[in-house]
Amino acid sequence: MSKARVIVLSVVHQGLTKAEAARKFDVSWQWVHTLVTRYETGGLDALEPHSRRPHTSSTGTPEHVRTRIIALRQQLTTDGLDAGPVTIAWHLEQEHLPVPSTSTIRRILDAAGLITPQPKKRPKSSYRRFEADQPNETWQSDFTHWRLADGTDIEILNWLDDHSRLLLSCTAHHRVTGTDVITTFTTTTEAHGLPASTLTDNGLVYTARFRGSRNGFEYLLAALGIQQKNGHPYHPQTQGKIERFHQTLKRWLTNQTPAATIPELQTQLDRFRIIYNQHRPHRALGRLTPALAYAATIKAQPTPNSLSTHYRVRFDTVDRFGKLTLRRAGKLHHLGIGHEHAGNPVLILVDHTSATVTHLDTGEILSTHHIEPDKKYWRNQTKKPGRWPGSS
Repeated sequence: MSKARVIVLSVVHQGLTKAEAARKFDVSWQWVHTLVTRYETGGLDALEPHSRRPHTSSTGTPEHVRTRIIALRQQLTTDGLDAGPVTIAWHLEQEHLPVPSTSTIRRILDAAGLITPQPKKRPKSSYRRFEADQPNETWQSDFTHWRLADGTDIEILNWLDDHSRLLLSCTAHHRVTGTDVITTFTTTTEAHGLPASTLTDNGLVYTARFRGSRNGFEYLLAALGIQQKNGHPYHPQTQGKIERFHQTLKRWLTNQTPAATIPELQTQLDRFRIIYNQHRPHRALGRLTPALAYAATIKAQPTPNSLSTHYRVRFDTVDRFGKLTLRRAGKLHHLGIGHEHAGNPVLILVDHTSATVTHLDTGEILSTHHIEPDKKYWRNQTKKPGRWPGSS
């Protein structure tokens, strides 16, 4: 029996006065009076020690913030986006609401029954992480599969900046070809500049080195002074960032209305690219969005080579007359390549003074042309002068 109960019983049942009980148990008269009053109000249970914790906390999470945390969790999950505590904290900050710690957000979600226990994962400390120090230092590329509403298999080709995770390009194709890789790459360089290096797997659309040769993409990178890096076969962890990105992309697509056509799917991918780059904080970036991380640091550049930094890249097919057309400064010019090259896919590199045409598959130089703005026809400088092709 507690000392408080003994004191009260000595007064109530043994007849001691409050002063006598205070002297006997070596406590103050005021304390005896408090105990007797508690007993008269709530019985013996009222004599147990009371918690000194305040009924409300001035530092607790406000109810409207708790409600918003739960709403954000549900909304982001429905949208197929990351809905973890870090992301929720970022959205609270954007809405100018008080931002609890991520552990507090997790407790709120857990109390609401919105967290499903996950199996233990390999500790992050066991991974060797590789990350570029600057934007454009390394671009990762890969493609993944998706299906249209009728079950048609589509391939989605992506380019991702290694440093900032900026989604540089995201395009849908019936089947990704080497030409698609080159076209999306050069289109992306026009918007973001040249990368210092690329990192891909060993697929034939990226490299032909295991066949003892080069493909068009490899020739293009070599011409621009860009280092090409390829992962080890059967080791997808080398391209871990873009592999994880594919999971994020597919999780979002799963929550969209299935696209019936490639243009419809491309519209969805364009919308996702904006969301991913500008409205989705990345945990590995300290809650920055990829767009902010990409803009925050000076860009890396490829190693300088003989090719002028002021260049144009074009892909075309030599016509049946052995010619190409090239628009420069608003004027259309004709390039004579040669009848023997009719139908060949080519890469055209144009700088201030010349245009060089190479075979897209072999890298063979087919022709070189001096830039002559006043002339409509630029002849092949690797051949002796002759008649205008097709003239009599």
